[in-house]
Amino acid sequence: EEDIDESELKNAGEEAPVVKLVNLILGEAILRGASDIHMEPYEKTYRIRYRVDGVLYDVMQPPARLKAALSSRVKIMAELDIAERRVPQDGRIKLKIKDKAIDLRVSTLPTLYGEKIVMRILDQSNLNLDMTKLGFEENALKDFQEAINSPFGMVLVTGPTGSGKTTTLYSALSTVNSVDVNIMTAEDPVEYNLLGVNQVHVRESVGLTFAAALRSFLRQDPDIVMVGEIRDFETGEIAVKAALTGHLVLSTLHTNDAPGTISRLLNMGIEPFLISASVVLILAQRLARKICVECKEIENIPESTLINVGFSEEEVPTVKCYKGKGCTACGGTGYKGRVALYEVMPVKNEIKELILKGASTMELKKEAVRLGMQTLRAAGLAKIKEGVTTLDEVLRVTFAD
Repeated sequence: EEDIDESELKNAGEEAPVVKLVNLILGEAILRGASDIHMEPYEKTYRIRYRVDGVLYDVMQPPARLKAALSSRVKIMAELDIAERRVPQDGRIKLKIKDKAIDLRVSTLPTLYGEKIVMRILDQSNLNLDMTKLGFEENALKDFQEAINSPFGMVLVTGPTGSGKTTTLYSALSTVNSVDVNIMTAEDPVEYNLLGVNQVHVRESVGLTFAAALRSFLRQDPDIVMVGEIRDFETGEIAVKAALTGHLVLSTLHTNDAPGTISRLLNMGIEPFLISASVVLILAQRLARKICVECKEIENIPESTLINVGFSEEEVPTVKCYKGKGCTACGGTGYKGRVALYEVMPVKNEIKELILKGASTMELKKEAVRLGMQTLRAAGLAKIKEGVTTLDEVLRVTFAD
C-alpha cells in the first residue's frame, strides 16, 4: 500500500488532465445511454466499463498510474472522504449537462489494487412514466391498470435486479397520483423524485427499516403505500395487514415468475388465508434488448429451433426473425434500447382457492395460464413476432414454460 498524503491526493484529483478525463468518462457514458460506470483498478492496468442496455462493455483503459488521482477526483465530486481508502463509501454527484439534471449514485470499494468505483446514472428525463409505452400486451395492461385502481389490496412486481421493477412501480404511482390521495413510499434508495408523492429513504443503519417505515406510514393517513421490497416476514406481515385494512399496497420481490411469488410469501411465514385475501395481482418482468432499427435485418432460424423455444407448429411458417447487424448508431452491438416483457397474474377466485389448498407453483401457473395469463416466455415470443427483439435475447432472459 503506497503512502499518499491527503493534500497530494486532493491536488492530484484537481489537476486539469484528470478533471478532463473524468468529465469525458461521465459525458461519454451519458451520451451512450449507460446505466452504470465501472472504474476498476488491476495490478498493472486500469479499465473503464459502461453498462448499456444491461450489458457491460469495455470503453477505455487509462494509464494505471492515474488510478489514485481518478478515484480522488470522483470522491471530491461526490463529497466523500478522499483520505479514507480502507472502507466502502457511498455518495451522490449532481450534474447539469445541456440543461438536463443528472444524478449519479457513487459507491467506492477497496479492492486489492485500489478503489473500484461504480456510478449509477439516474436521468429523470429517461424515466418513462407512461404505462402504455412500457411494452405491455393489451390484456396485461388492462389487468394491471384495474389492479392499481383497486381501493385496497396488494399489487406485487417481481423480477431480478435491473429488470425495470422501479420504472413499473413509478409509472403505476404516477397514474394514480392525484390531489385526493395520500401516497407514501419507502425506498432504498429513492431513485427519482416524484412530485406529490411522500418518499422516504430507508436507512437500516439508524433503524429505519422497511418494516419501521411501513409502521409509521399507517399512522400518516395513507391511501396508497409503496414499499421498495418485501425482504422478511415482518415487512410482509405489515404490508399484508395494511392491504386488508383499506390501503393499496405496492411492492417488489425477487422471484422467477408470478406464481412463484405466492410460494415465496408462504416461505416467509405469511398465512395462506392472508395471502389469498390481500394479493390482487402479481406481475413478473424482464428487460430484453431491442433490435437497433438502423441495422435491422432478417435472420434465418431453423423451424425446429423455433418449435423448441415454444412456437406452435402452426405459427412457425408465419414467424419472421430479425437481428441487428451492428452499426455506429448501436455501437456495433445490434441492439439499442430495451423493452419489458410482462407476465401478469390477476389473483382470481380460482387462484385464491388454490392458495388456500396449498397448491404448488406449477399448479398455480397452470391455472393462471388457463385463465389467460401470458407467461414471460410467451410475452418474449410475441415480441419476436413483432420484430422488436431477437430469439437470443428472449432465451437469455426467460425460462421455458
